[in-house]
Amino acid sequence: MEKNGKYREDVEIGQMVDIVLKSDQRSGGLTRGQVIKILTNSSQHPHGIKVMLDDGHVGRVQKIVT
Repeated sequence: MEKNGKYREDVEIGQMVDIVLKSDQRSGGLTRGQVIKILTNSSQHPHGIKVMLDDGHVGRVQKIVT
């Protein structure tokens, strides 16, 4: 099964991910970075787990880069 960022167990500190920022939700633009903090406490979220990247951007994981 492909890991798409909707389940907290799939997201780890240090992973490269593509996130959608709040300001990019309409356009669907993605921002790539390394996870330094997982902000969602629940085990899953339909729009993606919320994380903070190493550059300080906060958004929901759309794709885990392998």
